[in-house]
Amino acid sequence: MRSYPQNSPHAAARIVALAMLADGNICKEELDTRDRINAHEQLGLDKDGFHATVHSLCEDLLAAAHASWGTACRVDPDMLEALMKEIDAPELQSKVIRLCVAVVEADTYVADSESVVLLAALEHWGAQLGMQTVETP
Repeated sequence: MRSYPQNSPHAAARIVALAMLADGNICKEELDTRDRINAHEQLGLDKDGFHATVHSLCEDLLAAAHASWGTACRVDPDMLEALMKEIDAPELQSKVIRLCVAVVEADTYVADSESVVLLAALEHWGAQLGMQTVETP
């Protein structure tokens, strides 16, 4: 998985993109919500920059896939931790979580794989955001 500079727009956009892709499908409602809330602008990117980040993430996920397509969008905990560590500014963390929740909830269904991304963000950033960390079983 490629890395981006700390707190960069691309590092933040990649996490939002991962939340969108986590269930293996980006639906129209997620795309419409992303556009309606101008997620790319909120992260400091133009639409092409956000799209390029999504494309790069897809390439990285496919390159890291060890089995079938069904596991291509799964990100192991170590990789999630590495992605979350690229964002350490509390204000940006809060913005990324808000954007992730908005796009994930757009289709009125939160898949388990989408929950994994959201929980990883809360577990890694909770202390900086003034929240208690979430414990998973």
